[in-house]
Amino acid sequence: MRIVEIRENVASISSNISNAYIDFSRMTCSVVAIITDVIRDGKPVVGYGYHSNGRYDVQGILRNRILPRLTDADPDSLLDDTGNNLDPFRIWDVMMKNEKPGGHGERPVAVGAVDMAVWDAVAKIADVPLWKLLADRYRGGVADDKVWLYAAGGYYYPGKDHRALQAEMQSYLDRGYRVVKMKIGGASLDEDQRRIEAALEVVGHGRNLCVDANGRFDLDTAIRYAEALAPYNLFWYEEAGDPLDYALQAELANHYDHAMATGENLFSHQDARNLLRHGGMRPDRDWLQFDCSLSYGLVEYLRTLDVMAEMGWSSRRVVPHGGHQLSLNMAAGLHLGGNESYPDVFRPYNGFADDIPVEDGHVRLPDSPGIGFERRAELLADMKRLLD
Repeated sequence: MRIVEIRENVASISSNISNAYIDFSRMTCSVVAIITDVIRDGKPVVGYGYHSNGRYDVQGILRNRILPRLTDADPDSLLDDTGNNLDPFRIWDVMMKNEKPGGHGERPVAVGAVDMAVWDAVAKIADVPLWKLLADRYRGGVADDKVWLYAAGGYYYPGKDHRALQAEMQSYLDRGYRVVKMKIGGASLDEDQRRIEAALEVVGHGRNLCVDANGRFDLDTAIRYAEALAPYNLFWYEEAGDPLDYALQAELANHYDHAMATGENLFSHQDARNLLRHGGMRPDRDWLQFDCSLSYGLVEYLRTLDVMAEMGWSSRRVVPHGGHQLSLNMAAGLHLGGNESYPDVFRPYNGFADDIPVEDGHVRLPDSPGIGFERRAELLADMKRLLD
């Protein structure tokens, strides 16, 4: 078998929402297609991939560095030992050839987008859902039959008052979610408390609500928020300070007994190790949010899970950022703790299979080969529009 062609383009996922740090008015993402010479149902097998929101498209890195290495490589060097399928690890090594350690920047985003397409193609060629392929390879064939989700929303946008926030949260409950998330840090502490209390009137209990500061706070502000949040007994308090300020995170743990979450803006297994060494994260209550599509893909994520196991962390404490189907497959196949979901924002690069509803805060996975993009009609149509 051979890779016949690799295509990339840029998708817009812009909207007028904002968090405490950025707005999404010009947000983009890179989309990738890997076309193979394997024929199924009269058509070539194509693997699709893209990266999560929050990082802009990486077209320059893809065109100038990552993709030329793959197209210039010996085709056999990209295959597994059988010669009948692609090898994600060998492909990853080719993509990273002549790249220095560290200095991750936007490079892990580019590799992550291609890596997603590789795994989609691998599972399609194997004619199994990706979650089953992962479970068979790495978890003794045992996969979760459903995945816990939380609905991420509660963004700031012009004119959004408490009633609009409450209506949004109610809409998530109506669609089967039980835990929801909202943004903080884009208003004063007093106003954010009023917003939290308005949301709690709808969701009913702090254990049904997460809050996310998107790295906005210095230590003093993070502690002031922690003291104000403590009585609510929230599901988690997310990314209070800069993602690389492990000292802030460690000190915050001395002031906040309830669960915290962070990790979506860390991009390698070395970053994960440093967080667990120095960030004061507590394996009995805290959550890790590493996003494979922003951090060199699933190949690197497997290394991250190994680091966690070495340091006494269960994979069940991982709930990936990103709200995409790759992480959903990983959650089921690798026994993660759940997955983020974006019911309304970043369309169409959000959501899961159209025909599988969220029920009591959980979703089942499709049984079609690959990641499952073919069961998400709006997303597949947009990727084909950009890449065909």
